[in-house]
Amino acid sequence: MVRNIQLRTTLLEESVDDILRKKASKYLGIPMEEISMVNVLRKSIDARKSTIYFNYKVSVYINEPAPKIKEYNFDYKDVSKAKKIHIIGFGPAGMYAALRCIELGYRPIVLERGKNVKDRRRDLKAINRDHIVNEDSNYCFGEGGAGTYSDGKLYTRSLKRGDVRRIFENLVYHGATEQILIDAHPHIGTNKLPKLVQNIRETIIKYGGEIHFQTKVVDFTIANSAIKAIVLQDGSEMPAERVILATGHSARDIYYLLNDKKIALQAKSFAMGVRVEHPQHIIDSIQYHCKGQRNELLPAASYSLVEQVKDRGVYSFCMCPGGFIVPAATAPGEVVVNGMSPSKRNNLFANSGIVVEINVDVDIHKYEHFGPLKGLEYQKDLERLAFTSGGRTQTAPAQRLTDFVEGKLSNDLNPTSYQPGLKSAPLHSLLPKLIGSRLRSGFTAFGEKMKGYYTVEANVVGVESRTSSPVNIPRNENLEHPELKGLFPCGEGGGYAGGIVSAAMDGERCAEAAAAGF
Repeated sequence: MVRNIQLRTTLLEESVDDILRKKASKYLGIPMEEISMVNVLRKSIDARKSTIYFNYKVSVYINEPAPKIKEYNFDYKDVSKAKKIHIIGFGPAGMYAALRCIELGYRPIVLERGKNVKDRRRDLKAINRDHIVNEDSNYCFGEGGAGTYSDGKLYTRSLKRGDVRRIFENLVYHGATEQILIDAHPHIGTNKLPKLVQNIRETIIKYGGEIHFQTKVVDFTIANSAIKAIVLQDGSEMPAERVILATGHSARDIYYLLNDKKIALQAKSFAMGVRVEHPQHIIDSIQYHCKGQRNELLPAASYSLVEQVKDRGVYSFCMCPGGFIVPAATAPGEVVVNGMSPSKRNNLFANSGIVVEINVDVDIHKYEHFGPLKGLEYQKDLERLAFTSGGRTQTAPAQRLTDFVEGKLSNDLNPTSYQPGLKSAPLHSLLPKLIGSRLRSGFTAFGEKMKGYYTVEANVVGVESRTSSPVNIPRNENLEHPELKGLFPCGEGGGYAGGIVSAAMDGERCAEAAAAGF
């Protein structure tokens, strides 16, 4: 007999041996000897009050053998001689499109402008240490996309877009810990992701797929409103009938290419702002109601904040507990910041994007002449502003949080995890009023919601601009571009995802659409 029940433990109880079996025995009113196994299905932390609880959803096996360890299998088959589906980009959407193609019996041909994870590290070192930006190999471009060097957050609200559990099990199949199947807010960690991404690459190649790194797409050959070939930077052409476009939200050259070829695009609302960084112990003390170090059983605390300010949302984005701020520029002459965390989330700092919603139809009239690329050009202008105010290197402009809100230049700055360094700059006056004034009101409100959050010990760093694509590449009900047969816009770059899991699910859907009727 198997019973699914809910249990909870306190911090003190959590360290007791066999506590879940003891709790289940008491809850069900049966002797412990009758319980052969307690299998954890879900685990979360409730820290809303001073007494912190771990909440569990468990399956209790009563007087029957414990189940065998589950093996995760996928219907991969040899596709080395099958029809080809071309995939541009090898981030989460491109990776999962390729894996799904193999299951469906098609041969994925992946074209990735960046380098593999091993070679990519040299370029990350160069941008951090030498302030040199490689336009094709950076924190956004390369094997695994932006997701490889991120927190590896797997939480998603896109539950209706696909099978989330299937994505998680595939990650476990490729090397992730089974803990991601249990945690309410799972993450993998930037130190674990490169090996997992490499395993996915090896699966694709093993079953007959191809992956071409440092292979940049610069044009499409089109005839009768259908794709006929992909043109590469070296001038060669690759015949193609089905193309999944999974280039990510920072591949601006693709948007310019499609716009120049008069292929329909749409401006899309997005969000921009700054990244705020606190000492992790401050966030821990607020969220866990503690003084000094948090209990060793508790992970680095996170937060999620939102406030409506003048009819626009101001909210936290990509919060990274125990993490680092990293330079995410994809071209010289711009400064962009993002966050990431290792699997243990054991760095001294907590950082999060704090961003403001931007309605492209209302908020940026001065950019109307750019048509569907108006949001992109607005984004670029703020990134150039951050570059010049930071000193024309990858050093980022920053202020103490309290100085930013009070509108004064910081005489000095707090320690930071951002390797290229910070420069004191008047972000409060440099940012457009649309963003700056709302951020200042938002931070004040957040300080009321989280006592201690509004502190002189926090830095505000600019700019957080790549939250999502400012451009939408339209597609019809078959996920195909309405004006260009054979092109399947996909993932974050198309405007159809926001994170690793939703991008992976969209990649699978686009693979299924590209295969249909082929």
